[in-house]
Amino acid sequence: MMIRFKEKLKMYKNYFLLNTALILFLAPLNAQEFKVAKTYKVQQAKQGVAVDKDYFYVVNNSNIVKYAKEDGGQIKFWEDTSGAIKHLNSGVIIKGKLYCANSNYPESPMASSLEIFDPETLMHINNVSLGIYIGSATWIDFYNGHWYVAFAHYTGRGATEGKANSWTQLVKFNKNWQRVEGWVFPKALIEKFGTRSNSGGFIAKTGAIYATGHDNKELYKLNFPKIGHTLIWEKTYSIPYEGQGIALDAFNEKSLTLFGIIKKDNKVIKTILKK
Repeated sequence: MMIRFKEKLKMYKNYFLLNTALILFLAPLNAQEFKVAKTYKVQQAKQGVAVDKDYFYVVNNSNIVKYAKEDGGQIKFWEDTSGAIKHLNSGVIIKGKLYCANSNYPESPMASSLEIFDPETLMHINNVSLGIYIGSATWIDFYNGHWYVAFAHYTGRGATEGKANSWTQLVKFNKNWQRVEGWVFPKALIEKFGTRSNSGGFIAKTGAIYATGHDNKELYKLNFPKIGHTLIWEKTYSIPYEGQGIALDAFNEKSLTLFGIIKKDNKVIKTILKK
């Protein structure tokens, strides 16, 4: 009887150690969180937000609204009247221009373009059409002389050609929009996305990638691998808004400052990483 008890005890101990190891491996969580620094109530907040020194830009499906950081006052409004723009996903200010990732979600086959605006006037000034490519463009950034674009895939609604969200990629392009490299997301993080995908993101000066899903109030820090084709998931932060199109406030260098949206409340939230 005593032998059986010892065997069962050993079995439970091994089970506990195995599950603990799996939890630590699959979900690298940190206690760090982003605190709310300021909340703006806006008319509509559907897809994402971009920021520069004095303003933030709310990106909706087919319109963009410019607001003052200081008091949240509306400055400019742009809306597509051609019918060509139906699903702007995110925005980012790069070298004095506002770049927005655009897709035809949930249509199939997936097609994408990058729409470029003058942030001063919100006048549409150019575009880069990617056509039918390797997914649905959700966010864009420029780092170390190259463009980076995330291409989402979905499981269920919005899926195409029998593919699931495991087909989601981050792709590196040169200045002529020729593909240079590409990476997939860790399987454990894909599971975190549920049926959705990588919705928002940016690349910090350090080269670290900060990405979000669609529904979870979490920010994931990843790094480029030195070997292989899968991004390295390093940390998970708690944020007070869902994924969607997030923005790095690069003009606040003392701390990691992000802007995000709460769709159901039509709010833009400024957050700062707790020390």
